[in-house]
Amino acid sequence: LCLRKPTSNNFLLVNFLEKETMKTAVLATLIGSAAAFAPASQGAAKTTALNAEKSQALPFLPYPENLKGYAGDVGFDPLRISDYFPMDYLREAELKHSRIAMLAWTGFVAVDLGFKIYPFPEAYEGVTSATAHDKLVESGAMGNMLIWMALAEMVSYIGVSQMLQGSGREPGDFGLDPLKLLKDKSPEEVTRWKVRELKNGRLAMMAIGGVATQSVLTGHGFPYV
Repeated sequence: LCLRKPTSNNFLLVNFLEKETMKTAVLATLIGSAAAFAPASQGAAKTTALNAEKSQALPFLPYPENLKGYAGDVGFDPLRISDYFPMDYLREAELKHSRIAMLAWTGFVAVDLGFKIYPFPEAYEGVTSATAHDKLVESGAMGNMLIWMALAEMVSYIGVSQMLQGSGREPGDFGLDPLKLLKDKSPEEVTRWKVRELKNGRLAMMAIGGVATQSVLTGHGFPYV
């Protein structure tokens, strides 16, 4: 056998092959590491999102899970407020605004229909619901109202605070039922009464805004046209 003496070209070829082999090994290692952190299946995630429960009120949006179990729930929470605040607190606020709005609409319309409580101060003669605010400020009555409302808010918040700490009190429940509407009623009937209150309250919140706006724009009394 005749052994050839290695040439410089052979050394260069071997060196090139070794470098290419090393690059391939490093690349394979990096691809394997990246695959370990990649989602297992994009298709599975998309399928889960499509099959998620949808809102009854807004079928194109997911159902807000925190609303579940509350009377009047139709999945309406497009801003997802229930994800950031306790639902008991949100329901308490909704009921308070609903009840105030129902009383406000009744009082607003009653004044413009001519109803009065006697003895009626002469300073308030000819006052409409739209102009009553300025008259009450001038006479100082608005300040008295503010004090009484502040006291009511402070007292009512005791119950709200205890509720948020787990007392078991239901939102909006102050034990006030003089007509005994809920006495000896089944849980289903109690829920129906709660839903009626919510629906009327939600309507009243829009209604009081409507009549106040119309009365100012038209300058007329009820029906504000």
